Amino acid sequence: MKTHHLPLLLLLSLLPPPPATAAAAPSNITAVFAFGDSTLDPGNNNYLKTIFRADHPPYGRDFPGHSPTGRFTDGKLMTDFLVGAMGLKKDGILKAYLSPSISSDDLATGVSFASAGTGLDVVTSSLSNVASMDAQVGYFKEYLGKVGLTAAQVGEALFVIGAGSNDMMFNYYTLPTRRSMGLDGYHALLLQNLQSFVKQLYNMGARKFSIAGLPPIGCLPVQITAGNILPPRVPPQKGCVAEQNTDSEAYNKKLQTLFGALSASMAGSKVVYVDIYTPLLDMVTNPNKYGFEETGRGCCGTGLIEMGPTCDSIMPTCADASKYLFWDAVHPSQAAYNALATEFAKTVLPHLIN
Repeated sequence: MKTHHLPLLLLLSLLPPPPATAAAAPSNITAVFAFGDSTLDPGNNNYLKTIFRADHPPYGRDFPGHSPTGRFTDGKLMTDFLVGAMGLKKDGILKAYLSPSISSDDLATGVSFASAGTGLDVVTSSLSNVASMDAQVGYFKEYLGKVGLTAAQVGEALFVIGAGSNDMMFNYYTLPTRRSMGLDGYHALLLQNLQSFVKQLYNMGARKFSIAGLPPIGCLPVQITAGNILPPRVPPQKGCVAEQNTDSEAYNKKLQTLFGALSASMAGSKVVYVDIYTPLLDMVTNPNKYGFEETGRGCCGTGLIEMGPTCDSIMPTCADASKYLFWDAVHPSQAAYNALATEFAKTVLPHLIN
């Protein structure tokens, strides 16, 4: 049995809620590239003409330097913990590709192209005026021209993909044109676009993919708030909107089915499902297990509706964000991302490390 990934798993399992010091771990993964939405955006939106930004206090208050970076949380994202533990980034930070201060060393070991507010449906990104998934592929093509990686080098990198939540929350559940497609129809649209996106990266040399499913959307504080105000009202499930969680589960099953077709059509590739639904729902159901005291509202403001521009320096914040599952009404806290990084190491990395 191969055991060379165990030091990495041990390291991540010991990570405390605050950012941990990066330490090298044996791995054939040479870089990490992130694509998707705000859960993976370390600040690309700072350089786009959009209101969907987190470049202001109180965002970043627990980040090294205690200043906002554009991450939609109080500190680090899951990918920051990941690259730090893998020894790819000495500072334990996966930086934004669009940052004008990014160094050649940062570029060589990976960056994030993700853009908060985007989705697999181009309509979603256009609503927020953020970088679509196609635009992010364009950034990566530009990146390859700058750095000059060979196809073999690209093949040793890990491609982390996470999108779809915005499509459901701010598009399907909101716009009648998308709702009229029906749930199965809209899921099919999203998955078709995802498949096209992954194949574009594959054709550019990518071989190792981790693709996240949807979270329990009905457990996000903003969705709980809307569910208590707007029709249809549905019975709560652990305080969550049951219908939306069921929708997420349905999407995730279809996504995993798609993986078989993806793998068959992309020779030499590894496509691994990232289950964020189960651990997040477990955090809601068993908060004490993770050190959480509050899972129904975020740390910022009332914690029920605030996010992005409405979570600002005027808003009061909780004393200790590590006790909260959510930082604002949509996005997990640094402590939650840390827990997700640990889960990622246990369930995903072993399938990607040769």
